[in-house]
Amino acid sequence: MKIVDVVTSCGLTGFYFDDQRAIKRDAQSDGFTYKGEPVTEGFTAIRQQGESLSVMLILEDGQVAYGDCAAVQYSGAGGRDPLFLAKDFQPIVEDLIKPLLLGRELKSFKELAEEIDNLRKPDGKLIHTALRYGVTQAILDAVAKSKKITMAEVIAEEYNTELQREPIPIFTQSGDERYLNVDKMIIKGADVMPHGLINNVKSKLGEQGEKLKEYIVWMKNRVKELNKHDKLPIFHLDVYGTIGLAFDNDYEKMAKYLLELGEVAKPHKLRIEGPMDMEDKYLQMEALEKLNNILKQYESNVEIVADEWCNTLEDIKDFADRKCCDMVQIKTPDLGGINNIIEAVLYCKEKGVGAYLGGTCNETDRSAQIAVHIALATGPDQILAKPGMGVDEGLMIVKNEMMRTLALLNRKKSN
Repeated sequence: MKIVDVVTSCGLTGFYFDDQRAIKRDAQSDGFTYKGEPVTEGFTAIRQQGESLSVMLILEDGQVAYGDCAAVQYSGAGGRDPLFLAKDFQPIVEDLIKPLLLGRELKSFKELAEEIDNLRKPDGKLIHTALRYGVTQAILDAVAKSKKITMAEVIAEEYNTELQREPIPIFTQSGDERYLNVDKMIIKGADVMPHGLINNVKSKLGEQGEKLKEYIVWMKNRVKELNKHDKLPIFHLDVYGTIGLAFDNDYEKMAKYLLELGEVAKPHKLRIEGPMDMEDKYLQMEALEKLNNILKQYESNVEIVADEWCNTLEDIKDFADRKCCDMVQIKTPDLGGINNIIEAVLYCKEKGVGAYLGGTCNETDRSAQIAVHIALATGPDQILAKPGMGVDEGLMIVKNEMMRTLALLNRKKSN
């Protein structure tokens, strides 16, 4: 089966691009947006619409395979590629990628994906991570369609993995609606919740961490009140380095506070993502290792999740090799080609580190669906419900794609 044409279309993501640098400089909220001028190159407002670029591969039998190019909410920050505006990058697909794909035989996803993932512009720089992300999605879909199997089966065949037969736990994110959205999560039986967006010491964590502790108590009581499912959700909270800020990166104080949170959360398992941000990869690994070692000495039930400074496949391997945390977030758009995402999950599992197949609220339904197939072929510990911050939509997209695919896989197994 050959690719006979490549078509692109500009679209929207499930959330927004935010100028993180401007927000950190205390940009003033104004309804759902912010007042003031952006400071990161490419932004025309501090918050602006999220954009995607669909890449459609026309196959010689008329089938259409597609993926969505998308980038994270805080694009252009933290060493990431610049803001991804679809119309600016559409010509790169037309001029550079399309000629490379036309007439190609769809024999191997891995081989063609790696070629795209290593593709460089005339100036010698790699093409934008969002382009590598979306085009490799389309290639996976194309190979699956040419073989008339699911995308999960393509991955399992080419990477020699065992297909999952049970659902992967789904992690839902609340955004700033951390109370209302928790009710939605409980009612719909979310496996892991609520993310929480605890990104400010004074208003969300508390000067001594008291507000987060109160929030966990409230969540636990709310689960008791509303839960009609036969399982307890895991509590996973992203604190964006605020615990380090509140306790001056004093490891004993941070550990003592996390132990208190773990006790408060019981009988729920508690995961804390990004307890501190050292603004350097190696310092971050060292800090997480010190904190985690203290927690292990106390036989703590709290798990530490790495996020900041853990963006690329190479970063993820470094964190996993160091075993400085219990779990690593694999932030899907930041890794470029989805071949890197597959390898990241498998590497974490090989090293005995938890694999969280994450991403961003600023993705699309298509990239979320394809993440499900990656999960069913590689078996991460959890997968993010995405896109958006409304809970219902992202959870529906991920859950439904997962259950449809599992039904098809199990049907084949039973026949």
